[in-house]
Amino acid sequence: MKNKNKSSWKDGIQVFGRSLLLPIAVLAPVGMIMGICSALSQPYMLEKFPLIGNETLQLIIKSLQSITSIVFNNIPLLFAMGVAQGVAKKEKGIAVFASVAGYLTLNQVMNIFLTVTGNLAEPETMAQVGQGMVLGIQTLKIEAMGGIICGLVAAKVANRFYNLELPLAFAFFGGKKSIPIITIAAMVPIGLVVPIIWELLTRFLISISFIFMTPYIGSGIFYALNRALIPFGLHHVLSSIVRFTEAGGIYIINGAEYIGILPAINEILFNLGPSDPSWSQYMPKLTSYLGGAQMLTTLFRVPAIGLAMYKTAFTKNKKIAKGVILTCVLTAFLGNVTEPLEFTFLFISPALFIVYCIISGIMTIPYQLLNISIGYIRGTIFDFGIFGLLYENTHWINLILLGIVNFVVFYFVFKWFILKFELETPGRESFEVNEASSVLIKEKNWDKIADIAIEGLGGKENILSLENCISRLRIDLKNPKLVDEKELKNSGCAGIFFPKENHIHVVFGPHVEFVRLAMEDKI
Repeated sequence: MKNKNKSSWKDGIQVFGRSLLLPIAVLAPVGMIMGICSALSQPYMLEKFPLIGNETLQLIIKSLQSITSIVFNNIPLLFAMGVAQGVAKKEKGIAVFASVAGYLTLNQVMNIFLTVTGNLAEPETMAQVGQGMVLGIQTLKIEAMGGIICGLVAAKVANRFYNLELPLAFAFFGGKKSIPIITIAAMVPIGLVVPIIWELLTRFLISISFIFMTPYIGSGIFYALNRALIPFGLHHVLSSIVRFTEAGGIYIINGAEYIGILPAINEILFNLGPSDPSWSQYMPKLTSYLGGAQMLTTLFRVPAIGLAMYKTAFTKNKKIAKGVILTCVLTAFLGNVTEPLEFTFLFISPALFIVYCIISGIMTIPYQLLNISIGYIRGTIFDFGIFGLLYENTHWINLILLGIVNFVVFYFVFKWFILKFELETPGRESFEVNEASSVLIKEKNWDKIADIAIEGLGGKENILSLENCISRLRIDLKNPKLVDEKELKNSGCAGIFFPKENHIHVVFGPHVEFVRLAMEDKI
């Protein structure tokens, strides 16, 4: 029984992890475009490169920035829909619909709770307590975690109540119609509990904030915790605390008092400049909590992790893996959006994510010691070019040297961890997949492949559920003894195996989704 429960838990985690691939696939290229457009529309960029200030060009750039930012402003909604679609086994479409209804309900319930308890912040201070506007509702900004919660609830409700029978008087609301109704009802208590937990965590962060200001090691502790809080959306709260409140320090600059890191750095960076004594006095510390330290992640750590994933991918899968990994790396490099890459291993191996957070903190500690003084907030290659190369006294060469050390450490740690624990990072599916493993696949004859595969699986009646991941079909069977492996191989698949008695995996490679769609049409 213990092994069965362990296997079931592992399967559940794998299904959940795969469900994140859809929103990640959307975020990666969109984030890359958003990052480029954001950089090209910044005042400092226009000042340094007047040619891009052309009115028509700026209109195009700002329009693209607006289009892409709407996607990123609604990341939780994407995760709600992606998780619901991936985890639900029954009525996937209704589960997605229910996840959206649940997400709206969650945010409104949290708004009501904050209002009734007197904790709804004023607009100018809401960022400091983790609140913000979500789909027109002032609520807690729990980011991707809120969407994931709603997606999981909707999927579980769909799997459990898709065939719910009600008394005759309420029969209209039974079956699949019950899924969004039950999901909405479930989000009410969740929406009341989340703010309580959130307030406790926020108070805890404020209570330990003095640790973050400890010379040299404080920024390392801050950065490790910043990474660890990303899945919960609390990293924004942590950042706001040090940027805008006394927790980030009180700085006396030329007789004026500045509370928090951001007002102080704005005065030094944009008004006083590198020749002022306050530059060498404060900038190494201030920038270690902002874009300067973030560059270690976006420009060095993320590429190192991506390279480790590519190098550990199976040889025949590297072509498939390269596109996914490269897009995630460029998204961070150009747009300071690290979540797509971090989420590729966060749920596959939480232990690896913990290691990632710890060494991120440790490898940030030398930043202040090296007197690196590169602003500003975002930490992209564009920020490095403007605030690192074009400003004086930034010691940008020290950032590169520290970055190289970071790259080497992260590359070898991730490579060892992936191989040691056989993690299924992109390109490490259990079978090495040839992109053109049969004539039928070369011809993209999906209907014929579907006919053969269904027959090999024992017919339509023997297929209980049909899903796919990156390279394989995942099928629940009524009777595994009816499977004809020889017939299945005639479909052009690259491999067949049974991870458990009534569940089969059939490997088709990167075209697997088209095979599944054809099979679903016939089933």
